[in-house]
Amino acid sequence: MERNGQVMVIDDEEIVCNRLREHLEKDGLEVETYTVSRQAVARLSERSFDVVVTDLKMKAPDGLDVLHHVRRTSPSTQVIIVTGYATIESERDAEYSGVYGFVSKPFRLDEVRSMVKKAAKKAGRLARRGPS
Repeated sequence: MERNGQVMVIDDEEIVCNRLREHLEKDGLEVETYTVSRQAVARLSERSFDVVVTDLKMKAPDGLDVLHHVRRTSPSTQVIIVTGYATIESERDAEYSGVYGFVSKPFRLDEVRSMVKKAAKKAGRLARRGPS
């Protein structure tokens, strides 16, 4: 199977991580999942991913903290925020910080899968182009 990108999924619900990994791996994506966001941020400091899919509301660091960390350390990485608790303020902050997309829970797996595939292609183009 060809490699189509590396994805990190962060959600404090293990079932969400498992379902997303299962569906994304069908597309040839390499997927790492984390239910503890602090561990995920530590991993993000070790290596880059094409796409990070993160829940918004988690124990610190939350999804916006993850987004800000990714923007500082890996500008070509695309971040998708999944949440059941979106507010206008959180969406505005995420958009200002360069989020690729926002998905509301409950979500359809094929919706997230499609968004991740598009985000991975964009990340690949940005990485090849290099820093601006």
